[in-house]
Amino acid sequence: MRFSVINKRHLSILNQIKESGGEIDNEKPNDSVLLIDGMNLFIRVFSAIPTTNEDGVHVGGIVGFLRSLAFNINMIRPTRAIIVFDGKGGSNRRRKIFPEYKMGRKMSYRLNRAHDFLTREEEQQMMIRQLNRVVEYLECLPVSIMNMEQTEADDVIGYLSKHIYRNSKTTIVSTDKDFLQLVDKNTNVYSPTKKKMYDEEKVFEEYGIHPKNFLLFRMFDGDKSDGIPGVNGIGKKTLIKLFPFMETEQKFELDDIYRSAETQKNPLCEKVLQSKDLLDLNRQLMDLEDGIISGQTKLKVKEIVERPIQRVIKHRFQTMFLEDKLYQALPNLNSWLATTFSRLNFMAEETHK
Repeated sequence: MRFSVINKRHLSILNQIKESGGEIDNEKPNDSVLLIDGMNLFIRVFSAIPTTNEDGVHVGGIVGFLRSLAFNINMIRPTRAIIVFDGKGGSNRRRKIFPEYKMGRKMSYRLNRAHDFLTREEEQQMMIRQLNRVVEYLECLPVSIMNMEQTEADDVIGYLSKHIYRNSKTTIVSTDKDFLQLVDKNTNVYSPTKKKMYDEEKVFEEYGIHPKNFLLFRMFDGDKSDGIPGVNGIGKKTLIKLFPFMETEQKFELDDIYRSAETQKNPLCEKVLQSKDLLDLNRQLMDLEDGIISGQTKLKVKEIVERPIQRVIKHRFQTMFLEDKLYQALPNLNSWLATTFSRLNFMAEETHK
């Protein structure tokens, strides 16, 4: 898998490790699944970490990604880890529905202000080189990598959590709050920037809306970073006041909102009814449980999760590590590999039996 373009999303480094025990004797590879929004993670660590090797070459994206991956694994203690990247042309399907989708994302500024890249073009080239190198490192570890053409990582993660692993304990790692719509009794979302693990209770505590109805809130709210407009004048508090049933555990649809609005003599409810086209559009753009993912892509995803998991290829990882001269940034490599990936490697062995 090779990358030639970079998406423009920022992330904070995971810097909190939660101790978690547990035996592996009776566990199976799909019992506890870690799903990482790969580009979301990479862009953030590349932007934030100025680390260079002994030759003065910037390696912050590589080092930051590997460290953050280890942090996540040590915190979650999964039996399987899947890193999902946006596929080539991933935004195209949504642009067919809404041409302005992500069109406002311009990168005229430097992402990494801590390292002295000569030009924006030099930084872009270094990002691509490091991202491709990260994938090469991942190919040596007991994790799965997904990169589906014409499909965004959000849709693949939604399909994995709600369909493939709906009966597994699943943790999604991303700063993208759209993933909160996927939270249920089996699925949590960890936000690195907030250092917060969202379960159903935490979502309700912060937003006053049950996760089953979080998508409805997002339809009204829109997403400025993606160029998706919301309904002006109807924020979260107003929405809950008009439609208090969104606080309950029952899942509601836009039609329920419309029916309720029709019974209320309120100018804001009139505005809701006048915004039907916008809300229907936003549902198509923002729904991750039934995301914009083709049948062929679903089959490819299933094929990847059903194949045996790659076991650690220690010698190859060590060779790249020495080529990139990462020994100052990641000392005690053998110990790091053993303590971080032994559990996942054990599970990988199980898939080869």
